[in-house]
Amino acid sequence: MNAPPQPHDSTYPARPANGSRPQPPSALLRWAVRHFRKPEGFWGGVAGWIMATRPSNLERNRWTVDLLDVRPADWVLEIGFGPGVALGWLAERASQGVVVGIDHSELMLRRAARRNAEAVAAGRIALQLGALERMPDLGTGFDKIMAVNVAMFWQDPPAQLGALRERLRPGGRIALTIQPRARGATDADARRIGETLLQQVRAAGYREASLALRPMQPVAAVCVLARR
Repeated sequence: MNAPPQPHDSTYPARPANGSRPQPPSALLRWAVRHFRKPEGFWGGVAGWIMATRPSNLERNRWTVDLLDVRPADWVLEIGFGPGVALGWLAERASQGVVVGIDHSELMLRRAARRNAEAVAAGRIALQLGALERMPDLGTGFDKIMAVNVAMFWQDPPAQLGALRERLRPGGRIALTIQPRARGATDADARRIGETLLQQVRAAGYREASLALRPMQPVAAVCVLARR
């Protein structure tokens, strides 16, 4: 089949130029994806170190934070915060608000807490282990929500997008960024993935949905921006 992969396909196989069937991901690639999806143990620690230091990771996270336009009093939610690099940038901007992070990796929660220890101690960053579906009601909606290279792992994008929409205040903004990392991925693949996610966001009832593209190495990143 030549249908484009959906955003929840974790390996994002690039479309071959000759139109032939994409090759299935190798065992090594599946192993690597598993450790980046939920870092655990020694190799999960290596994945976390890569996420915290690789220039492309830092660039796409900073870009996403910039696109969100976080204000001082905002309540912000980050889904899948990993080693917690973006949490610190969000907290700097939401200086009078609160930044909440949720991630299903206990290892990443420990690292993010250590990286942002001062803000956590001050109550400006709150971290939770688990899934969005089990996140407690905080009594208020979020002004901003972001997720970077997370939507690719969703098994049911409409359900995830609906759950996130319910967490936003009316007029609140969401930013979903993806940079495909599969071998051979191209800028065209990134745009195609972004367009598919954009359609899903619109179908989930968000408004003012748009797609931004950032030229990067080794492949462009895309971000879907929308409001509740």
